[in-house]
Amino acid sequence: MDIPLILLSIGIILIILSFFFGKSSRKTEDEIEIISISLHQETNQLKKRLRAIEEELMIGVGPIPKGRQPKTKPVHEIIVNQILSLQAQGYSIPEIAKRSSLTDSEVLDVLRSRGVLI
Repeated sequence: MDIPLILLSIGIILIILSFFFGKSSRKTEDEIEIISISLHQETNQLKKRLRAIEEELMIGVGPIPKGRQPKTKPVHEIIVNQILSLQAQGYSIPEIAKRSSLTDSEVLDVLRSRGVLI
């Protein structure tokens, strides 16, 4: 009978103490939330500034001369195999382009380079 009474009294004391210490953890949670919100706002402001700077830098850029046109990146062999497989299954060029994340002309170029289309 002694042990249950001791456990009950310890439980009551811990419940009472939790009311006092629970408030300090809420303050900490509130401070963390405020810091998180301010960090998010600062990040958004930096993104806006970066966009503005990028736009300013792009104002002076003219069209690329024909001699310096960027070459198209080669299509990875896995994507080429995917394109060939989709074409063999009967998918249209726009569907293949959508599934492989390429343009229609890139899909046509791949199919022509592999001899599927003439």
